Amino acid sequence: MSLDDRTRPDTQPWAGHERGTPGYRRVVIALFAAGVATFAQLYSVQAVLPALATGLHLDASRSALGVSVATGALAVSVLGWSAVADRLGRVPAMVVSIVAATLFGLAVPLAGGLAPLLVLRALQGAALGGLPAIAMAYLAEEVHAREVALAAGAYVSGNSVGGLTGRIVSSSVADVLGWRWGVAAVAFVGVAATVLFCLVVPRSRGFVRTARVAGPSLAVRVRGALSDRGLLVLYAQALLLMGAFVTVYNYLGFRLLEPPFSLSQAVVGLLFVVYLAGTASSSLAGRLAGRGRLRVLVGSAAVFVLGALLTLSSSIVVVVAGLVLLTAGFFAAHAVASGWVGARARPRFRAQASALYTFAYYAGSSVVGWLGGFAFADGGWGVVVGVVVALVVAAALLATLTLRAEDTRGSMVA
Repeated sequence: MSLDDRTRPDTQPWAGHERGTPGYRRVVIALFAAGVATFAQLYSVQAVLPALATGLHLDASRSALGVSVATGALAVSVLGWSAVADRLGRVPAMVVSIVAATLFGLAVPLAGGLAPLLVLRALQGAALGGLPAIAMAYLAEEVHAREVALAAGAYVSGNSVGGLTGRIVSSSVADVLGWRWGVAAVAFVGVAATVLFCLVVPRSRGFVRTARVAGPSLAVRVRGALSDRGLLVLYAQALLLMGAFVTVYNYLGFRLLEPPFSLSQAVVGLLFVVYLAGTASSSLAGRLAGRGRLRVLVGSAAVFVLGALLTLSSSIVVVVAGLVLLTAGFFAAHAVASGWVGARARPRFRAQASALYTFAYYAGSSVVGWLGGFAFADGGWGVVVGVVVALVVAAALLATLTLRAEDTRGSMVA
């Protein structure tokens, strides 16, 4: 791999790697590895929050800052990374991002207290922002147009596998050796995935380097992505739904460690396997969205609410069923809303609209996910579920009131 992206000569247009070629396979493997490295490290701390709280003598909301500062920093960094990639090239920017994030990840288990832990997690989150910000642009430039959707699926699969791996590995190791070793184990997974990415990622052939990033034009594009009321509502879907979703997963573990469940840390971590329900539901939602995005979005929100209510049960079987439903509902709604952003936004600010959706998504994870801890501390799990249901219902109402006419006309459905 060469870290120097080349400017594509006008006389030799680049059509992209086609399926079955060595270049295509390298792109897919590299971005799968990048997804694993990114999301395993981003969410490794979430699965060990109870152990982290015990080890550092923290309450639930303060321990959850270990997740919130990372996702918040990622959200803030997305637009910046997209600008860096325009200047340096896609591959160099992604390499810097993933290597820096992994180095910070190796340092996280060494943190002596909450303050250094939060600093390291914030730096790691900001570094991790490079992959979500750049990966899809790299795919669009390096893979043949008819193969982009398939290659993007491999990247998203890496995200899902990474998030699941990070949570299960960290919780399983933490149950035996403590949270530090749990997070360290995921950092070593990140090292392996990072090395694989750097070894196999092909240099850019479709990227055209710009002399400089035009600040004013970028500002104009961002304003365009913020001036559409429908897009604002879609950003709100990301903020509210992701905030509700992360709130459940941040604090449910604390409840399940206590009576009447009294589960071990390792068993609680295994509950993240229900993320696989999201993989299936997001694919199904994508196929159904052609019949009406709003209908699928609101229906997914209803499934989310039903699942959240089921977690109030004192039966672990019912709680797990609720987790499956709310996870499936969330990922289905996210698939519809994120795709709707790309379809609705005008081409000249589509990239900025996508970045703003990503910003809202991780801002919800960071801010709302942290604030949910105060609900848990003040009123227990029942209050948390009440907050989650209110957030999801608010998102569905906003979508219904703003997007119904357009979805009915079909002007934004194609």
